Amino acid sequence: FAVDSIPAIFAVTKDPYIVFFSNIFAILGLRSMFFLLVNVIHKFHYLKVGLAFLLVFIGVKMLAHHWLSLWGFTTMHSLFVILFILTTSIVASLVFPKNVNKE
Repeated sequence: FAVDSIPAIFAVTKDPYIVFFSNIFAILGLRSMFFLLVNVIHKFHYLKVGLAFLLVFIGVKMLAHHWLSLWGFTTMHSLFVILFILTTSIVASLVFPKNVNKE
């Protein structure tokens, strides 16, 4: 689990019970999501390509932040681009399944 999550939560709230239980629930959620992902990750073979495009988009956005803000490119636009890339890669994986030849 991330070491910096505790100080980040203390920046939001000073209540130690909220900090403790929010981290406990996050750990429980991560564990169940891990087992879910292990069972379905083989279906999304284009997800690696989508994540590569996503990293390129984030890098370009970081480099061209000044010019993009002049054009009016907001955080909402970035969220739509990220959602589009992830959705496209997942749908492409489902529409074009991986060819598995078992002999």
